[in-house]
Amino acid sequence: MEPKNVYLQDLTRGLVKENPVFVSLLGMCPLLGVTGFLFYGFGMGVATTAVTIGGTLIVSLLRNLIPKQVRIPIFIVVVATFVTVIEMSLEAFQPALHEALGVFVPLIVCNCLILGRLEAFSSKRPVLRSVADGLGAGLGFTLALVILAFVREVLGHGTLLGPDPDTVVQLFGPNFEAMTIFAQPAGAFIALGLLLALFNMMMKRFNI
Repeated sequence: MEPKNVYLQDLTRGLVKENPVFVSLLGMCPLLGVTGFLFYGFGMGVATTAVTIGGTLIVSLLRNLIPKQVRIPIFIVVVATFVTVIEMSLEAFQPALHEALGVFVPLIVCNCLILGRLEAFSSKRPVLRSVADGLGAGLGFTLALVILAFVREVLGHGTLLGPDPDTVVQLFGPNFEAMTIFAQPAGAFIALGLLLALFNMMMKRFNI
């Protein structure tokens, strides 16, 4: 029987110490593509986390039945199944978010974060540990998306919870001049670089 603290370690590992973005630099495509607004970044993070949890669950359950020679194609089929379910759910219940995320939702299938956790952890570990690891990795990815999207939306638009006029919050007065570079693709690289530098400084400062 696994010690209780093992599950906590599996869950928290992906948040900071092995954060998929700030440490491993995985999932760069959606990270840079959908973080113009906080709502989009959070939505992509939740979708990716749901797929990661589902994939780790199924692969762990079937780990002793999956032939090693075809494990990667099977992993992709499992992930693609969950991505299809998530995409159809978004289209049905959040059509605006589905349209905004566009092609980045199907691209979750080839996200190295998910395939990496399936190959390195879920295919070798029991179900509960695999799910905890998948949840931690997904939450770590979501955290990175939210932080980057927050920075870009605040600096690039001067708002929060945009672009929907029913939910958007104007943070500054009428004289505020947004740094529109952060609302553009180039701004995603600049903001990410600054956040990576800050994250590394904090890791060294606290000896994590």
